Amino acid sequence: MQNSTFDYLVIGGGSGGAAVAARLSEDPNVSVALLEAGPTDADKDEILQLNRWMELLESGYDWDYPIEPQEKGNSFMRQARAKVLGGCSSHNSCIAFWALREDMDEWEAMGATGWNAQSTYPLFKQLETNDAPGDHHGRSGPVHLMTIPPHDPCGVALLDACEQQGIPRVQFNTGETVLQGANFFQINRKEDGTRSSSSVAYLHPILDRENLTILTDTWVREIVFEGDSAVGVDVVDNAFGRARRIRADREIILSAGAVDSPKLLMLSGIGPAAHLAEHGIDVRVDSPGVGEHLQDHPEAVIAWDAKKPMVEDSYQWWEIGIFAPTKEGLDRPDLMMHYGSVPFDMHTLRHGYPTSDNTFCLTPNVTHAKSRGTVRLRSRDYRDKPRLDPRYFTDPEGHDMRVAVEGIKLARQIVAQPAMAEWAGEELFPGKDVQSDEDLADYVTRTHNTVYHPAGSVRMGADDDEMSPLDAQLRVKGVKGLRVADASVMPELTTVNPNITTMMIGERCAQLIREGSA
Repeated sequence: MQNSTFDYLVIGGGSGGAAVAARLSEDPNVSVALLEAGPTDADKDEILQLNRWMELLESGYDWDYPIEPQEKGNSFMRQARAKVLGGCSSHNSCIAFWALREDMDEWEAMGATGWNAQSTYPLFKQLETNDAPGDHHGRSGPVHLMTIPPHDPCGVALLDACEQQGIPRVQFNTGETVLQGANFFQINRKEDGTRSSSSVAYLHPILDRENLTILTDTWVREIVFEGDSAVGVDVVDNAFGRARRIRADREIILSAGAVDSPKLLMLSGIGPAAHLAEHGIDVRVDSPGVGEHLQDHPEAVIAWDAKKPMVEDSYQWWEIGIFAPTKEGLDRPDLMMHYGSVPFDMHTLRHGYPTSDNTFCLTPNVTHAKSRGTVRLRSRDYRDKPRLDPRYFTDPEGHDMRVAVEGIKLARQIVAQPAMAEWAGEELFPGKDVQSDEDLADYVTRTHNTVYHPAGSVRMGADDDEMSPLDAQLRVKGVKGLRVADASVMPELTTVNPNITTMMIGERCAQLIREGSA
């Protein structure tokens, strides 16, 4: 295939990029190319079948990024990032949450004008077909959301125990913020067990759309500029590293995710000037906020041997959420737990903790971690994995570790309730002898994981905020014709699992482009 020209180029076929490409190509008068470094998902059951998602971690569909040595966290941890059409919506579990109203209003308060709840909630409705009641829900959008039925008897007992602990059963995605409550999740899944990923939802139905070209196994090496305008990309789609150029007549939308979007911007000369100079990259825009402000949901884990056989079939094995505040006066929960009906010893077994084949676990995570990390280049070679340093649990006030420790203690209190007596056997890790806050913190430091929610590394903000590389229209400051639309743009990571919000960002990006060209 020779060099080609399109009106719009979308870099990355993930949660945001698939939505952008699908919505822009609804206009038959424009041409759109979607460029994805990974393969298609269309013929791969291990990707399409949601209950197989844990097979994908550290697989060939995972960029499998190591993290830099952590001074206060688990340096062995990996950050899974999907290398497949659909991005992390094709790779992670499919927990489906609308962002909290307070989250979206906070974005606007941080300089992302036009991103408040009133403006963005119609986009959540637009993207979904939801089986839950409520006039606020969408019934005709591309992404199918279902409420998990109470099929897991251990999970049902856990919810009973939550009620005994004072944490009521609630419904999620009602439009009201759950400060304290628990229930089975909503998930983006179709009736036949297929994940309703961004690729399944947005792309599979339009694969024959004449003005949309989807190029998989096509790795963007650099964004090309003429003057200060982004006009194309150099891509590699062969084993020899030979590049070819694809041009954009109107705009380029970068949707490579919270790790690879800052990486590609820096490789293209947009980033902290001193860092680019270290790697011999000519500085196009000195943008100190590129690769800064990295956030995540770090999670601790506590597990029990189950007295009764756990479920042998599941919608996605991680099916219940528990929210709770760890102190008074909060408008959003600072603690969330996921309940898993499978063994989860990937960071405990190497430290000598016991394991079992018949277990359940809770993973307390910090909804608004105050620690901030970075994404940096390892070299100027696009093939090198970036230096990813989440800096877990390094916030000076100790908020993140305090919440994680309180989460383990609350998990114990829930599982100690009478409703779990028939299920809860020996606590496998950290174990009943680990009781003091100091010992629990040491355990968390060595064994914590992530919920795989990196965000904020190319955040949007006010025009005069030099640490926000994007304006509120998602445009890269200092150049023309280039926007970013993925989780990297978030000024603050959402309280809840952010995948549906990332799809909403894609919807909003397409809306902004259409409004600007009207």
